[in-house]
This record gives sequence, structure tokens and C-alpha cells, in this order.
Amino acid sequence: MDQLKKEIEFLKGVGPVRAEILQKELGIFTWGQLLMHYPFRYIDKSKFHKIAEINEASQYIQVKGKITNFNIVGAGRARRLVGNFKDDTGTIDLVWFQKPDWILKSLKENVEYIAYGKPKQFGYKFSIAHPEIKLVSNNNIEGNALDPVYHSSEKMKKFSLDSAGINKLMKALFEKLHPADLPETLPFSIIDEYNLMTRIQSIKNIHFPVDEKQLEKASFRIKFEEFLLIQLRLLKRKINRNIQYKGFVFKKIDDKFKRFFDEILPFELTNAQKKVLKEIRKDSISGKQMNRLLQGDVGSGKTIVALMTMLMALDNGFQACLIAPTEILALQHQESIKEMMDKIGVRAAFLSGSVKGKARKQLFLALKEGEIDILIGTHAILEDKVVFKNLGQVVIDEQHRFGVAQRAKMWTKNTLPPHVLVMTATPIPRTLAMTLYGDLDVSIIDELPPGRKPIVTSHRKESARLRVFGFLKQEVEKGRQVYIVYPLIEESETLDYNHLMDGYESITRAFPEYAVSIVHGKMKPADKDFEMQRFVKGETQIMVATTVIEVGVNVPNASVMIIESAERFGLSQLHQLRGRVGRGGDQSYCILMTGYKISKESKQRMEIMVETNDGFRIAEVDLKMRGPGNIEGTQQSGITDLKLANLSKDSKILQIARQAAVEILKKDPNLNNRDNESLKIMLRNSSTKWSRIS
Repeated sequence: MDQLKKEIEFLKGVGPVRAEILQKELGIFTWGQLLMHYPFRYIDKSKFHKIAEINEASQYIQVKGKITNFNIVGAGRARRLVGNFKDDTGTIDLVWFQKPDWILKSLKENVEYIAYGKPKQFGYKFSIAHPEIKLVSNNNIEGNALDPVYHSSEKMKKFSLDSAGINKLMKALFEKLHPADLPETLPFSIIDEYNLMTRIQSIKNIHFPVDEKQLEKASFRIKFEEFLLIQLRLLKRKINRNIQYKGFVFKKIDDKFKRFFDEILPFELTNAQKKVLKEIRKDSISGKQMNRLLQGDVGSGKTIVALMTMLMALDNGFQACLIAPTEILALQHQESIKEMMDKIGVRAAFLSGSVKGKARKQLFLALKEGEIDILIGTHAILEDKVVFKNLGQVVIDEQHRFGVAQRAKMWTKNTLPPHVLVMTATPIPRTLAMTLYGDLDVSIIDELPPGRKPIVTSHRKESARLRVFGFLKQEVEKGRQVYIVYPLIEESETLDYNHLMDGYESITRAFPEYAVSIVHGKMKPADKDFEMQRFVKGETQIMVATTVIEVGVNVPNASVMIIESAERFGLSQLHQLRGRVGRGGDQSYCILMTGYKISKESKQRMEIMVETNDGFRIAEVDLKMRGPGNIEGTQQSGITDLKLANLSKDSKILQIARQAAVEILKKDPNLNNRDNESLKIMLRNSSTKWSRIS
């Protein structure tokens, strides 16, 4: 039997009770899964400190000396064992709150020990609570090893499965393993080309590194392999899709596109928009199905690019559709697109759950008969009853809000899958995009339309509220409009509502002469839309809302965004909310209001928001602060299954692995060569379900 497939219960030192804890706490069921529970840091045990050198700044330290005596101090819960530990420079207390009787039996006075832990100062003396302690021997006196530190939990520690306990199990596991249990997984050509450690060497050195250089090489090898598998999977999918799915060919650019460009286009396209349109045009005449991600910061002009993409389809006798995640956003698209399309005779229609009865039936019939050119709407477009005469182009806005199965439904709406353009206004760091969307072609609009002024962002605390209100009054008197947004805390909708209503009342008291809109998630859609429209038309000067206005509101006259309790928002959401202003030619402002005491992380978020308007820079910081597992869209991607590699820290390794995957598949698209057999087996055996865009 394959050793790595053995159940964890049957490893020496585990047994049924500990096995259950390992399964529940870490998801470790087999020897192989334990082997892949890598250390998250290492302790340099080559250095010893003198007790006299210890100070307030000392972190984890290692000292060598003798326990001169033990004392039981205190009673009840405060009862503890204190050992007086001495070297040739001074003394320190070693303290145990648990199992003092066992400690007394295990340790002896006036015998030389090595103690390791974090010192804390009490009065004039330092102490180490629950130190790691071991006898000085010829083997450890030099302390030439990097000791691994493993993730554990409080529950595991009760069963002696702390880092030291896992370390013991790992040593027991390595005693049982033979070279045959760890066959090489990478082609030898790749190992030679990239100067990689072998699999056996890397796994031994990641758990028990000989020195820092060997640890670095082991870490690189394992991270490289993790990234390589992801990239091979994504690139193979892309190759297979190009073979499997032919695409409609849009041979010509004709009347509708040209008339829109010459007569209707409200501003000159930026160079970034022109570049993206050329990339899309190249896809549309290739004979392959386009599957392209369009990234662009808030207000960069993605919608115009999407509209011109749909006009390419119309000029070739096809229909197009645009799907948005909310009715508010879909209606916004409908209003702006229909107004322009009416001028050139393009028939645009709207579909959402609120279109009912006779109107819905008539729309379905007109769509099937080809009397509708562009359909704009919500998830309702995905329904089986929605049948197109000849759908050629699909645009999906804010794509991360749609499930994989939902997006896949659009593939079945014609004899060949339509071209797909997915858009996101949530900038994605390059490393994340390469992994999340590695099977897509990616286009980026990285410049704003001319005339847009950068939004001035400031961070203010409660003491500045009167000054902030004074500034609001100045802006409203200039004829501008203002958003005031309150956080949405999922745990307490009632608290949200009260928070919002308190804010609404204070605003109406502070600005009795102005009209105020209010929008929140508990309102009926019709009431919400009514309040939104009042603000859009300029009938109200101030909108008090929850994050329901994060997407879908375009009011060029709005110049101020106040975000209340800004410390409760993530960076991505703060940036999205800020993007609701700055859409006209006037100088716009975003004011981040927080409490007096905020966490270090919240302070960092406020600082980066004040520092930059660049959504891609903000996304990079967000990735470093939160990690990929908490970024929208990554949960279904398999990225959180990376065992050692880290997208925010290992971008260079990812790029090397991506290039290696490209080269491997260029020479051997189906991995049929004998040298690539191990890669093919790993890909086939991997059970991780990677995300798909459509």
C-alpha cells in the first residue's frame, strides 16, 4: 500500500483520539496530508542569549543555564510553578501554570538545560511562561538547526498537538518513509532548466532544513510546483476551448459601429480604450470564441468599450446582451445605452424580474423574432425562456457576482457559444489575475478619460464633524450633491438600520433647507428606485444610504462622498464607494469618517486611500493585507488550497512557473511525452475544482 495514503491514526504517536483532532482541526486524514502541513516559520536555534542581554524589546530567545530551585507560588487558579534559571550573567524565572507536578518530576535542579520562549518583564525581573526546555547534549549544544513552527489550535494543544507535538509526529513520519514513497513529480528537464531541488530534498528541507540556503531552495521548488500545476490546468483549458469551441466571425465593421463612432460617441476614446477595442476586434475575426476579461478602474470607460463591442456583433447580423448583477445597475446601463442607440436606430430593451405579464411575453417574442438588437438586464436573462434569434456577443458586468453555472448558461443560447466579454471595476492584482483568470485573455483600461480630476480623499475623526458639515454646506451651495454612506454589518441588520436612521435624522436637522434622499436594503425595489431617481434628477441634494449604492449610480453632479464608520469597510469597497463621485468635470472629495480608536490595520487602510486613487495599487495592498482567500472571487478558484505559495509575496515565482507552463504546452499540448507523464497524472488526480469564467 502507498505509505502516504495510510490513515493518520496508524502513525506512531497518533492513535484514534488524536487522529480525530487532526481531522477536525486541520483536515489531516492521511500520512500524505500530514506531510503537506508545512511549517509557517522557523526558529533559529543557532543563537543563544545571555540573561543579562534580555530587555523589553527581546522577542523569542534561547538561553542556556541551570535551574537552581523550584517554588510553588499562589493558590487556586493563580497557582504556578516557578523555576529560578541562572547563567553566568544573571537569573530569569521560568513559569508553568499547568501540570506543575509533572514538570517537577521531569526536570532536575542544577542540571544544564536550554530554555526557549518569549520573555516578559514584571517589575525588575524577566520571566518566560511555559518555555520549551531540553537537556544540553553534544547534539544540540551548537544549535545548528532551524526549528520548524507549525500551525496548531487551542483544542489541539490540549492533546499535546502544539507545534512541538506536530514536530514529533513529523519525525515519526520521516522514519517510516522511503525514497520510493516520494517519486519525482516534475520532468527532469524542468528540474535541470530551473535548477530545482528534487522532490525528496525539498520536502525534507522544508520540514527540517539544514540551513537557510537549503530552506530557500526547498521553498522555491515547492511553490514553483504549486503554481505550475495551476497554470498548466488553466492554459490547457484555454487550449482545449480554442480547439473545442469555434467562434462566430464578425467580418465587417459597418454602419452601426461607424455611425456611433462618428456621430454619438460623447468623448474621444483614450489610448487604453482604443488598445482594448483592437484586442477585441482581433478576437472577433479569429474564428475562435472570445473569452476576455476587461479590467478597468471606476470611471475608466469600460461601458463604452462594451457597447462598441456589441455594435460589432450587430453589424454582422447578430444580437447582443449585457447582464448586470443588480436591477439598479442594469437600469443605469439601459438608460445610458438606449438614449444613444435610439439615435442610430438600434433597438435596445430591458429585462429584469420586475418586467411581468404581457410586457414580458411581448419582449420574449420580439427577442426570438430578432426585433431586439441589444438586451440589457439582470440574472433574468439567464432563464431558459429567454431565447435569442441569433446571439453573438455577451457582456457580463461585475462578473464576480455571477456563479459559474449561471455564466455557463449563456453558452447555450446559440448554435455556437457567443463571444464573451466579462468586466470588473474591482481592479485585480496581476498575480491574482494570472491565477484566477489564467485561462482568459485579459485587457486593462489603465487611464481615465480626459478632464477627470483625481478625487481628493481625507481621513477625519468625530471631533472634525462640524467642520465636515460646514464643508458640505459650501459644496451644496455651489449646486453640488452629496452621498453619505453607512456600513452594512451582516451580523446586525437592525443595528445597520438604526445607525442609518440616526444619521438621516442628524443630517435633516443639520441641513433643514435641503432635500434628503434615503436608500437602504429593507426598502421595496420601487421605493428604492424612486429615491434614487430623485437624487439622479437633482431633486434632492443629499443621499443617505447603505452600501446599496456601491455600484449602479452615476450622478456627475455629485462631488462629495462621506463614508461613515469607514474603518468597517474593506479597501476594495472603500475604493468602489469613492468611485461614485468624480464623474463630472468638478473637483470631487471623499471624506473617511472613523472613531478615535481604530486598529492598526484600519489605519493602514485609511492611509492608502488618502495616498492614492489608483485602484490597482489599492488592490495590491489589499492582497498583502488580507491574503487571496478573502478577496472577492477567490473562494471558488482553488487559490486558497495553495499550501506554501503566497500570491502577494511570490509573484516572481508565479511568473516563472507561468512561463514554464507555456513552454511545456507549446512543445507538448496534451502532455503525451514520457517526460511529462508525471505532470499529466498529477493534473488528472487533482480533485480541486478550479473556477471558470463562463
